Amino acid sequence: MNTTPDYIPITGHTRLTALLGSPVTHSISPLMHNESFRLLGLDYVYLCFDVKEDTLEEAVRGLRQTGIRGFNLTMPNKNKIVQLADRLSLSVQLIGAANTIVNDNGILTAYNTDGYGFMQSVKDAGHEITGKTMTLMGIGGAAAAICAQAALDGVKKIHIFARPTSRFWNRTEDMIKKIHQKTACTVILHENGDLPALKKALEESALLVNATSVGMAPHTGNSIIEDASLLTPHLAVGDIIYNPRETKLLSMARERGCPTFNGMYMLLYQGAEAFKLWTGREMPVDVIKEKYFSE
Repeated sequence: MNTTPDYIPITGHTRLTALLGSPVTHSISPLMHNESFRLLGLDYVYLCFDVKEDTLEEAVRGLRQTGIRGFNLTMPNKNKIVQLADRLSLSVQLIGAANTIVNDNGILTAYNTDGYGFMQSVKDAGHEITGKTMTLMGIGGAAAAICAQAALDGVKKIHIFARPTSRFWNRTEDMIKKIHQKTACTVILHENGDLPALKKALEESALLVNATSVGMAPHTGNSIIEDASLLTPHLAVGDIIYNPRETKLLSMARERGCPTFNGMYMLLYQGAEAFKLWTGREMPVDVIKEKYFSE
């Protein structure tokens, strides 16, 4: 007999969780969280609020006063929220950005579950990179979260490739210093145009990750790696992009015999970790995966 309610009624006890960002109307987060609340019979609700960076402080002040249990941050709010939180997790201290807030009696603690989500998606794809080397393309927010969490999870060495003209170059150098202080991981920052360094990095890596927007729709003809000969079967290749499901990079890698995976499950698992931080319960990821993330 199925005892799962068709819906959880909103009551005077219902606890609020939310997403703050702009835009937010496209987000899948309300679907996955509200369905998880229903399946577990939890008296919570998840809503989206269009909040830009210049109004974030005011919004957070109001939400703190309402007793909201917690909220997610998406662009453009992941950096500024760090200034507004009372406590920072170790990953947030390393990255300088957060995507999840937990409110404990008015004390706001900032977490970054993006890197956790990615590392879980690596395991989900059947790969173990603890103690190994990986190559990471990009130094934006997602790349920083992946780099920090990989270091915290025991990856031995990380090669990062990026444009030296990027506005994030200096921030990345600062993050690398912190990683070297806090973990046993060695992180090396390279310029994108250093092809000999890229070739050497890929030869010693177990995993290549594209954490840039190169190859995302509508520019699906582009790839962050242009020379397919650099991709050999020993190398697993991940791309945080999930539109399209198979980017040109992943197509090239598959044709070269590399195991591949995209960014869909990173999105799932970062949400699952936020869910656990708020509720103390495990998200029913198998059901949510089948319902909202199936290929």
